[in-house]
Amino acid sequence: MSQAAEEQTAEPDAPAAELAGSDIPGWEPPSSGERILNQDEIDSLLGFDLTDEEAGERSGIRAIINSALVSYERLPMLEIVFDRLVRLMTTSLRNFTSDNVEVSLDNISSIRFGDYLNSIPLPAILSVFRAEELDNFGLLTVDSNLIYSIVDVLLGGRRGTAALRIEGRPYTTIERVLVQRMVEVVLNDAKAAFEPLTEVNFKLDRLETNPRFAAIARPANAAILVRLRIDMEDRGGRIELLLPYATLEPIRKMLLQQFMGEKFGRDNIWESHLATELWGTQTEVRAVLDEQQIALSKVLNLKVGETILFNASPDSLVELRSGSVPLTRARMGKRGHHIAVRVEGPISLAARKAVLGEAL
Repeated sequence: MSQAAEEQTAEPDAPAAELAGSDIPGWEPPSSGERILNQDEIDSLLGFDLTDEEAGERSGIRAIINSALVSYERLPMLEIVFDRLVRLMTTSLRNFTSDNVEVSLDNISSIRFGDYLNSIPLPAILSVFRAEELDNFGLLTVDSNLIYSIVDVLLGGRRGTAALRIEGRPYTTIERVLVQRMVEVVLNDAKAAFEPLTEVNFKLDRLETNPRFAAIARPANAAILVRLRIDMEDRGGRIELLLPYATLEPIRKMLLQQFMGEKFGRDNIWESHLATELWGTQTEVRAVLDEQQIALSKVLNLKVGETILFNASPDSLVELRSGSVPLTRARMGKRGHHIAVRVEGPISLAARKAVLGEAL
């Protein structure tokens, strides 16, 4: 008995995982050569790498999750518009500052409006402007480096010396006025950049230093963010132009074009063939001599031999109709063994609009 008891007590010494999985169909104990991920590999797989967080990038499972958060359509024509804006700003800011200014386009991206407000490096000046024809707003952010650089250049600062920055104080009236003048120059260039596409007038509404007061859309709304770099020799900074998708919605079809004047879904050869076939299509035309409205009760009580009188004579003009569309007036007659009509007037404008769809 003691030997049997010892054999029974030896069984629990087996690995706990092996005993736990022994009841699962098809379960096999792990092989001794199986590779186990370390903590760095697990973090990289899940996308929790700190270096990626600092770089603003996502990897692993977090990249898959976050890719669905801001997934919006690409607007090819918008890239052409902002390339044109860069060229215009380079010229206008050189005239504005009387200095050698280089403007470059960093990137164009989609972002949620709330995420952008939380990412604005303060202090900064936020310019809220209105796109009058689009009936919505946009946001232009000027960072502190560019603010002090513009003030230094416009007030005669010497070249080769970095602009003096005094942190922890609000911007003075002179600084705000000078930045406002620069923002107006940028908005005029933006108007000129959009002009080949559509007429849009960007009008400055107000300047803010607190992002909470510059809310022009809901935090979850999507927006296009354009980052521009402005260099003036050893000075410069960034301008960020943000346009909500709601602002661009009225001209969305134009922005989807690959090139200026592109026509979507149109084939000239097919259109010509279709037009030829339509011109050769047979349609039914009715000649109506007269019409009369009669009560339904009288119609139901009609009997054989009763007569209905119309207000028309053999010399009255008849009306030609195609379906329910009146085309023109004609005179009824006879040609050979057939009853014929002779058109007495041109096709009406209403008929041309209805049949051909012309905006007359």
